[in-house]
Amino acid sequence: MYRGREGMLAWAAHRAAGVGIVLFLVAHVIDISLMGFGPKSFNAMLHLYTNPIARLGEVVLLAAVLFHALNGIRIGIIDFSPCGVRIHRALFYAVVVVFLAVFLPAAYVLLRDIIL
Repeated sequence: MYRGREGMLAWAAHRAAGVGIVLFLVAHVIDISLMGFGPKSFNAMLHLYTNPIARLGEVVLLAAVLFHALNGIRIGIIDFSPCGVRIHRALFYAVVVVFLAVFLPAAYVLLRDIIL
């Protein structure tokens, strides 16, 4: 299953997305904790999120959360279905199709202010 093909790619992407989500959560806890230093420092941090680079970060976060969730469902099917291992490649491609079908319109909505 993990010999450099779909299974290995899904495994690596799942881990990378998980690490990215954890890093975001750490950053989120830090920026929310700025509220304890007063509204001025918190509002300065919120102003940074209007930056186009921060909008790109939101799109990357969306991609990480969406892929991680869909691939987690795939892993659950593989683990708990008697035929899961046999169909893991088809499940991987299903995850990719659903990911693209959801991610592309959502990314457009998030980035349309920057693009247009």
